[in-house]
Amino acid sequence: MRKYFYLLLLGLASFTNAQTLKKPNIIYIMSDDHAAHAIGKYGGRLAFLNPTPNLDQLASEGMVFENCFVTNSICTPSRATILTGQYSQTNNILDFSRPLKTEQQYLPQEIKKQGYETAVIGKWHVMCEPTAFDFYSVLKGQGKYFNPTFYEKGNGVYPNNIVKSTGHSSDVITEKAINWVKNRDNKDKPFFLMYHFKAPHDWFEYAPRYEGYLADTKVPEPENLYSQPNWGSEGTRGKNDSLIHEIGTSVSRRHPINGYVNYYKIDESIPDKEVTSMAYQKYLKSYLRCVKGVDDNLGKFFQFLKNNGLYENTIIIYSADQGMMLGEHDMVDKRWMYEESMRMPFIVHYPKQIKAGTRNDMIINNTDFAPTLIDLAGGIVPQKMQGKSIKPLLKGKKPRNWRMATYNRYWLHLTHHDIPGHFGIRTQDYKLIFFYGRHWDLNETGKLSRAWLTPDKSFVVRPTPPSWELYDLNKDPHEVNNVYDNPAYAHIITKLKKELKRQRKMYNETDDAYPHIQKIVDEYWDK
Repeated sequence: MRKYFYLLLLGLASFTNAQTLKKPNIIYIMSDDHAAHAIGKYGGRLAFLNPTPNLDQLASEGMVFENCFVTNSICTPSRATILTGQYSQTNNILDFSRPLKTEQQYLPQEIKKQGYETAVIGKWHVMCEPTAFDFYSVLKGQGKYFNPTFYEKGNGVYPNNIVKSTGHSSDVITEKAINWVKNRDNKDKPFFLMYHFKAPHDWFEYAPRYEGYLADTKVPEPENLYSQPNWGSEGTRGKNDSLIHEIGTSVSRRHPINGYVNYYKIDESIPDKEVTSMAYQKYLKSYLRCVKGVDDNLGKFFQFLKNNGLYENTIIIYSADQGMMLGEHDMVDKRWMYEESMRMPFIVHYPKQIKAGTRNDMIINNTDFAPTLIDLAGGIVPQKMQGKSIKPLLKGKKPRNWRMATYNRYWLHLTHHDIPGHFGIRTQDYKLIFFYGRHWDLNETGKLSRAWLTPDKSFVVRPTPPSWELYDLNKDPHEVNNVYDNPAYAHIITKLKKELKRQRKMYNETDDAYPHIQKIVDEYWDK
């Protein structure tokens, strides 16, 4: 009898230990260009439109990070940073001009070491085969909104392993994600899934079923869409406003080439303010209809997890590859270091360890994503990663040595959306930006959108004036008053520049390799 009782206790202990050691599944969900202020739980002028009820529910069950920021606000560099845990100059992905090397897929490599079955489904956009994953089905390039084509493992040799699909990309990607979880090879293993939407990337081609969504609603407009007399600097406006018709794709007629009034071909006889409002409404409604399509698909996916007993033991993270300008400052697209573009949503759900309904205001950035996921999977973060695991933050801790500021850089200059090259730093209270106004690669300038012919008929990029901008985020959260020249902030500027220089050196983000830029930095550092 004693022997039987002993064996029973041993069996129960073994079962309990196995249950304790069972690793959580991990799902990292990312949308393209989904601004935090287009998620209800983040508040702001769009929240009352209720565009994301499923994401809001996920957020209410977990932790919302209020100060998550991108380090290079365009798709390919941000995705490379998320995979490598490194800043752009270290992983060598400054822009769209070169692919990530297959051996740089550090995140899935490390996760697999912890016994996870891995997959990436949806938008990839780092121009190499996702070889580190057990399974992949990724969009070809940017991907199409309708009837997208995928590269898919098991369907031949890359890049000829093409699979065609029918339907809207958000629906197709979700079905693929559900089918992989349902039919994966080894269900005894925990799984790691990167589930990436194309939406709401420009040109906002939403599924036809959303045509009526917001049709009879006026979307709130930002005040600085129309007026911001103290915003910017010579680097963004030009001397005496000489560049305001050339810098930054606009909603209004401000930019005669890259402006949504022109894109939408709205009647030229309509007055400026009225036509700007018309373009804004069309732009935002198309964007939010794409967002609604993402959220509805997430609702379907979350319900699938619940129905199959997977929801409680799965860490779910929702983010985007950067933010998005939604008419603020009369700007469209990302790339800017302004708040709406730089801020990323970051929501973490894990009922077993995270208290429901919590918010965190510590500064994190996308170099932290890979270290965090590896740490949550039970791995050791490689020293080559420059980010930090936020696992302590998820437990409600505030480490003493946590970063007090985050670095950001846009490496291109006057490409696509006519945005000057710039870098800067953001703390809890301030944002300092230096617009140096040059492209990093002088040999690539002939490919740029804002180019002029020289007498010998070669192309050159027009430099824009170097300048500084400083915003007091407590007094001016919408960044409409540049206070860099205000003597009252001189001591703040000194401290911020010291930290900016420190981070540029620490993260290998100096311009030692780009002397034409470093010369400008040196000349204007103390101006």
